[in-house]
Amino acid sequence: MNFSGKYQLQSQENFEPFMKAIGLPDDLIEKGKDIKGISEVVQEGKHFKITITTGPRVIHNEFTLGEECELETITGEKVKAVVRMEGDNKLVTTFKGVSSVMEFNGDTISSTLTLGDIVFKRISKKI
Repeated sequence: MNFSGKYQLQSQENFEPFMKAIGLPDDLIEKGKDIKGISEVVQEGKHFKITITTGPRVIHNEFTLGEECELETITGEKVKAVVRMEGDNKLVTTFKGVSSVMEFNGDTISSTLTLGDIVFKRISKKI
């Protein structure tokens, strides 16, 4: 299954509590909460390029499944992580106490980030 495509944010849950928990400043939380970000996924076999554009902010991550890579977080910090495929439709990784699951279902991506007891969910649809 190939996950390449552009996806636009449709809905999100627990944005503000999660962003506060990871240390994003209040002014950036306020600016970002209503932006319908775009995620672009380019997959070539086990290699992925994911670009997330939220207003003027662009995060670009590139990785090969099962290999250590450097990922840029929401706060702009660079972290070392290994992204794995679970089943045939989930990308899973953990960094700095945050568990990340990106699940592909047809033309929808569900992203779930968990930090302690805070679960931040984003649903994006293919455009």
